[in-house]
Amino acid sequence: MQHRPTVTGNFSLTNPAVRAWIYQILAVVVLVLFVGHLVHNTLTNLNHRGITSGFDFLNNAAGFGIVQHLIDFEQGDTYGRVFVVGLLNTLLVSALCIVFASILGFIIGLSRLSENWLLRKLSTLYIEIFRNIPPLLQIFFWYFAVLRNLPGPRQAVNAFDLAFLSNRGLYLPAPDAGPGAGATALALLVAVAASVALFRRRRRQLKTGQLRRSWPWIVVLLVALPALAQLIAGPAIAWDVPQLRGFNFRGGMALIPELAALTLALSVYTSAFIAEVIRSGIQSVPYGQHEAARSLGLPNAVTLNKVILPQAMRVIVPPLTSQYLNIVKNSSLSAAIGYPDMVSLFAGSVLNQTGQAIETIAITMAVYLVISLAISLLMNIYNKRKALVER
Repeated sequence: MQHRPTVTGNFSLTNPAVRAWIYQILAVVVLVLFVGHLVHNTLTNLNHRGITSGFDFLNNAAGFGIVQHLIDFEQGDTYGRVFVVGLLNTLLVSALCIVFASILGFIIGLSRLSENWLLRKLSTLYIEIFRNIPPLLQIFFWYFAVLRNLPGPRQAVNAFDLAFLSNRGLYLPAPDAGPGAGATALALLVAVAASVALFRRRRRQLKTGQLRRSWPWIVVLLVALPALAQLIAGPAIAWDVPQLRGFNFRGGMALIPELAALTLALSVYTSAFIAEVIRSGIQSVPYGQHEAARSLGLPNAVTLNKVILPQAMRVIVPPLTSQYLNIVKNSSLSAAIGYPDMVSLFAGSVLNQTGQAIETIAITMAVYLVISLAISLLMNIYNKRKALVER
């Protein structure tokens, strides 16, 4: 008689797959119980203190003013509008710092690879100094030691009675829509459409070999049509020039010292890191590419722009993305000097007035999360286009 072997069931604890599922289910249950305990504890404490949860407070009047606002804001506006003002201010300083830090970092990074000894050493000194000083101290330096020591409004530096620089900020003429704004915009739209048509015509000419210069006609269209529209319908822009009234300037647009200090500090600080990213990316390209370009007689500028940088960008983009994210996160340090960003306004003033700590902090965290994810998405899309594809 033959003995049949005993078959172990699929749902036995001796099955590694079954044990793995059990461990995962237990981990999820423990996590859900832990989160439930935190939520229950939080709601209980809020009820004991008489604090109502929810986002209805966004419809209440704020009752305070904001110095820097890209949209109209008055003291009677709601906390919801305060959120929009803080969000726009955060986006403004982040965008300015990303642009300036990228330009400055690119220049410093190329200077470190220069054949000029003095330029190379100065670039190294710049990187070693600003990279190793905390950004908060750099913000304090630019704000308290530099910008706050500028002359007052009555002794402001005057540039042709149009721009004024003082310890209150930089005041510039503000553009307003004039009577010919609509006609000029329509003329500019027509000029752009015609320029695109001429550009496509040039691409067809490249295929046939019969080349004709189209850029002079494009320049004429972009300049002549809007100018003609303004002659007929009136000026497209009316400038609001700032004027000294009392102890400060009125009118125009103002670049407050807090924004200037934050932009300078974060741009200089981050540019030191970006410079090293640019340098390492260029050095990652095999030197044979440089020699091949020189053997073809290509100038250094053409070699850098057409040969080296396209290959280096595959190495530069990932760490460059991290630096852009650091700029957004470091912008929250603006609360130290009173720049009205998301942290200073929403997680500061609004929280203190309403007591809605959970809601205000959650909104602030969500804003920074969304901004960071958006930057990462855009940079990943660019990185994917520049990546090498094996065929």
